[in-house]
Amino acid sequence: MDVLASIIFVVTLVGLWAAVSIPVYISAKILTAGRVRLIHAMGATALGPIVYAGVVLVSVGLLGSILGAQASIPAMILAFISWLWVYKSIFKTGWIRAFGIAVLAVIVFIALALIFSLAMSMIMPIVGEHMPIPEPNPLPYPQV
Repeated sequence: MDVLASIIFVVTLVGLWAAVSIPVYISAKILTAGRVRLIHAMGATALGPIVYAGVVLVSVGLLGSILGAQASIPAMILAFISWLWVYKSIFKTGWIRAFGIAVLAVIVFIALALIFSLAMSMIMPIVGEHMPIPEPNPLPYPQV
C-alpha cells in the first residue's frame, strides 16, 4: 500500500508541477515568439524557486551580520533578480523579456484561475443536485 501511495504522490506532484508551469509556458511563448517548449517552462518553474530560496538564505546570512533585521529586503531583491536570471538563461532572452515573462505569467495564472473557478461553479450546482450535502448533526457526539 505504501508503494501505491508513493506512486500516486509522485504522479500528483508532477501533474501539479505541469499545471503550475502552464502560465509560465504561455507567457514565455508569447514573449519569445514561440521558441519555448513546455519542458523549458517546467524547468524554469522548478529551478526558479530553488534559486530564489538559496539566494535568500545566503543573502540573509551574509547581510544579516551587517544590516541586521533589514537584511531581508535586499535579500529578496537579489533573489528576485536571480529568479529573473533563471528565466533569462532558460528562455534565452534578455532581462526585460524575463521580467515580462514573470509579470505576464502572474496575469495568465490569475486569468486561468478565474476561468477554472467559473467552470467549477457552473459544474458544482449540478453535482449538488444529485448528491445532496447532509445537514450537520446539532447533537454532540456521545462521550465515552
